[in-house]
Amino acid sequence: MEDTLQLEVHDIEVPVLTGIYSEETHLPQPLRISLTVDLACAARFAPDTPLAASKNYLDLKHAATSALPPGVHFTLIEAVADHICETLFLQDARVSRVKVRIVKLAIAEAGESIGITLVRHRR
Repeated sequence: MEDTLQLEVHDIEVPVLTGIYSEETHLPQPLRISLTVDLACAARFAPDTPLAASKNYLDLKHAATSALPPGVHFTLIEAVADHICETLFLQDARVSRVKVRIVKLAIAEAGESIGITLVRHRR
């Protein structure tokens, strides 16, 4: 069994053009995005291990924020999740699996979480 390192960034709130209904399509909607990324793992992490042995968390945040193309309307939030996965796979060959959870904040009525989780594996 191979060791795996999971990096996590949770609850990033991002305005994204998404939706299928007319009331959703003209303005960005707030999405809460959480990521879990599996990386190939070093045999050991010593106190002086450089960042290159892992991955910068800001790369994950970038994939869920500024790497989303401005002005592009994603009909489905599944497409937003797919774009994030593709960005992370392209960034780093050590990424073996990406889990993206997206919650649509604008449609919650009583604090519930309504959304999707997409898990992609490197092919």
